[in-house]
Amino acid sequence: MSDILKILVCPANEGGCSFYRAINPYMKLSELFPHKVQIRFDKNPLGIEDEVGKNQGQWKPDWDFESMRWADIVMTQNISNFGGQYTARIVGKAHEFGKFVHYDTDDLLTNLYEGHRLEDVYKNKGLSDITKFIYNNSNLVTVTQNKFAERIKPYLGNGKALAVIKNAIDYNLPSWNHDKQPPPHQRVCRFGWAGGIHHEEDVKEFAGVPHRVNQKVGRENIVWHFFGKPPDTGEDNDRWQQDVWTNYEKTMMRGDKGTKNHFVHHALPPDNYGGIFTMFDVALAPLQMNEFNDSKSEIKVAECGRYRIPLIASDVGCYSETIVNGETGYLIDPDAPKSEWVRILTKVAKNRKLRERMGQNLHELTEEYFDLNKVVKHRLDLYEECFQEMNFSLESIRNFKEDKKSD
Repeated sequence: MSDILKILVCPANEGGCSFYRAINPYMKLSELFPHKVQIRFDKNPLGIEDEVGKNQGQWKPDWDFESMRWADIVMTQNISNFGGQYTARIVGKAHEFGKFVHYDTDDLLTNLYEGHRLEDVYKNKGLSDITKFIYNNSNLVTVTQNKFAERIKPYLGNGKALAVIKNAIDYNLPSWNHDKQPPPHQRVCRFGWAGGIHHEEDVKEFAGVPHRVNQKVGRENIVWHFFGKPPDTGEDNDRWQQDVWTNYEKTMMRGDKGTKNHFVHHALPPDNYGGIFTMFDVALAPLQMNEFNDSKSEIKVAECGRYRIPLIASDVGCYSETIVNGETGYLIDPDAPKSEWVRILTKVAKNRKLRERMGQNLHELTEEYFDLNKVVKHRLDLYEECFQEMNFSLESIRNFKEDKKSD
């Protein structure tokens, strides 16, 4: 019997969360440890019809679950684009075949905050309860940071493992090896923010701040870059996404008049995402304090550090593990008035040597702890530890009788 570990990876989709937590890490495992693992990717291991047509959403007849039969470990994450019930069924079906089940998530899916655009969707579809079911029935649950782990610990079943796997980036990818773009002139400081379509409450934390910094530093010495606007498809169903970004821009630039010194950019795909940081001198991460945000990873630290950019963020989530005021960036108390944002940004904008020194410090930290090439091996260590503690073996998995149901 081959002792090569067979891992079936079932990404929720092809977006950024799946790229960082499922697709890229397991591609890297396959690349670095071909003598230890075989990886198979399958977004649809249960055989649901996903082509547009009259049968869309129906189960394909006589589906043989070949990918799931092949695997030793079934890894899935977040909520599949096919829905919460589909995600839960991956877990259940994997148990039917006697597989070791690993569930990973980078969002606190059991408690969306009031004002999140998907709050009603989660309530109406019972996604919070489905997520708790998945936690309870997975052999291994992994999340991005310690506070997140503490919040979901009550939902784990007896004898199940909970671990933290930090987000990391494959710094070998081309988009993380571009040259920095120079500013228009030496005195210009370029502030950058990148976000998706679910930050409506967060941008309120930053409302009107650019206008006041422009006044203190001089708008000719400041450039604001906002990344993440979806392309306009022209479809009515997508119109709301454009409206979200229109409101983002109005909120953040509230009160600002005069020559425009801010730019809104489209989102970039995950494998080219690093390119946006070549345009920043300082990155920003304003966040509202709530349990959802406080469970967020410090992925922006890994992104900024690669390009020697300090991060100024709300002291929410786990940024406090890496950001030290005046050394790698600044943390701003979420209860502080907006004048504190203005004070810190003004200070950094006027002091090029300060921001360059902080960026270099952050770079040294991230090169050691957030390079996927250096840390991805720990996933294999984690599987080995879990197998030992839970009495799993490749032999027991591969000899499991299909008609025997796991507990």
